[in-house]
Amino acid sequence: MKSWTHIFVFLGVLLGVQASAQVTMTAQVPPEGVLMKAQLWNIAMVSVSDAPVTVRIMMRLTDVRTNQPVLTGISRELTLNKGAKQLQAGDVSPIQYEYLSDVADRSPNGLLPVGNYQACYSVYINGTYKGDLISEDCSPFAVAPVGPPLLNTPADKSVLESFNPQFTWLPPSPATLFSNLNYELLLTEVRSGQSSVEAIQQNLPVYRLPSTKSPFANYPSSALSLDTGKVYAWTVIARNGNAFAAQTDVWTFSLKSTLVKKELAQDSHIQLRKELDGAVAAVTGNVHFTYINAVNDSTVQYELLGLEAGNKVITYGEIEVVPGDNMISFPIRRKYSLQDGKTYLLRVQNSRREYFQMKFVYTKEN
Repeated sequence: MKSWTHIFVFLGVLLGVQASAQVTMTAQVPPEGVLMKAQLWNIAMVSVSDAPVTVRIMMRLTDVRTNQPVLTGISRELTLNKGAKQLQAGDVSPIQYEYLSDVADRSPNGLLPVGNYQACYSVYINGTYKGDLISEDCSPFAVAPVGPPLLNTPADKSVLESFNPQFTWLPPSPATLFSNLNYELLLTEVRSGQSSVEAIQQNLPVYRLPSTKSPFANYPSSALSLDTGKVYAWTVIARNGNAFAAQTDVWTFSLKSTLVKKELAQDSHIQLRKELDGAVAAVTGNVHFTYINAVNDSTVQYELLGLEAGNKVITYGEIEVVPGDNMISFPIRRKYSLQDGKTYLLRVQNSRREYFQMKFVYTKEN
């Protein structure tokens, strides 16, 4: 009986040796240019075996500059028939990835960071004595920077005649590489002695639009009023999902000194929002806001926080509400000693523990 066992083991090893001579692989990674992670699985396989061959492919990606591994991936089992087969990521999925670097984008279609890499591939035949290695190939390549988005309007160093300018920009190139292209817009004041880049890096934004898919944005009338005596810097960051892709240059603009702001009525109501965006309201006197009571609560909890005082809770309590729309006046004038020019957050919480909120800059009445 032992002799038959040895014969079967010998035949298994022999089949593996034969398959190794009959299956070849060539990685088809582009030598340079922007590269998506899925493109690492562009592989040509050739089998000259008359019998089907079942294999798995292991890929190891290494940063050439640091010689550190970035990630590894193992394909599902593949059956190769006689002849050539062109493989792509969809043909080898699901892929089991192990990420060995913090810079690796973990989304299936994520972009690889800029740098020089080497991708090495090993093909293992299944069903033999140990899952033998039958083919290997390595391919060096470089990932070049994405062409960044380009600012369009307002032009750099322009003088505007509107308190609510429209910002436009051109998408990064090639835009087809992005599966979920979106933008973040940052606008900040340039202080005395600062460059525009320093202002973006160091100052709190006057306005921030955290995510938009459109290559344009209007400065909202509910945001902090722009000042004719100041210079403002703005930039746009492109992301693929949540992953950074590229950033524009930083441009500046100012407002025409003779521009006259049309003041909003002091009792204008501001809609509370479930998700905070970049809008910052300008408030003088009391706070007037609109809250939509979608859960038919009779009361909601409120808090007023000082954002420039470590999110200190200034006051809290309950407000009576009715189902549907509620137009509420929140008295703060001469009540809580709010500081002129400081930023505050007013939020309410419903019975579902959902927050609806607004940020505002307080200006004291003359």
